[in-house]
Amino acid sequence: MKNKKIAIIGVGNMGGAIAVGLLKSGFVPATNISVADRKESTLKKMDGLKVNTFQNNLDAAKNADVIIVAVKPYHIEGVIHEIKSVLTADKIFISIVAGVGISELGEMAGSDLPIFRVMPNTAIALQESLTCISANGNTDPHKDYVVELFDKLGKTVEIPEELMAAATVLSSCGIAYALRYIRAAMQGGIEIGFGAEMAQFITAQTVKGATELVLQSGNHPEREIDKVTTPRGITITGLNEMEHKGFSSSLIQGVLASYKKIDNSDK
Repeated sequence: MKNKKIAIIGVGNMGGAIAVGLLKSGFVPATNISVADRKESTLKKMDGLKVNTFQNNLDAAKNADVIIVAVKPYHIEGVIHEIKSVLTADKIFISIVAGVGISELGEMAGSDLPIFRVMPNTAIALQESLTCISANGNTDPHKDYVVELFDKLGKTVEIPEELMAAATVLSSCGIAYALRYIRAAMQGGIEIGFGAEMAQFITAQTVKGATELVLQSGNHPEREIDKVTTPRGITITGLNEMEHKGFSSSLIQGVLASYKKIDNSDK
């Protein structure tokens, strides 16, 4: 099962991160990975990985058992048209393309094709992605393989396709939201006396610790917050000031704004 040959079409930020993550995980050897991209400069970045590189999408896909497409939504139709001659029912087709549904992919690629719609985030290069997976009705024989593949690159959850837009916002966009918090906290740290590098390290490690508290304990965040807020203490003073300035409200409104944007683009 693990000896399948994998083609990744489009190796920008996400496609490239998948290639790096697969190699780091040891899931497949470099010789079993082919990547394709129109940009020669992008392919040059892949040279050090010792994977097979192609500028022609069909050349990368024709000998692959698994085809992962990670291109911009406006390129997906053209890419599928290029490789459609090799999209047979024994292939596994995985789309990382935001906003393009499984039924639409089936219309373009063929309804008999096993199609997975997958949404990871860029932490996949570090094998720390949260990857959401939906699939069409032809995928049961391949589901364990696809879940195992992305489990090697972090954690996976299977969700109904109607939640994929929401998953994109909460997980994929969520990386940027979390990084923006880190940047803001760093700036505060600099203002109270730390150098930039030390402020970054302290903030990033603190956020990592906070996420592990929630993931490992299963506790609601407020339960962990209660452990560090004492009457008239400095933590509750800071939290209340943040809420007064709209911290939680701003974050919620940002999530909703992103969701409205992606939801409207699906229609």
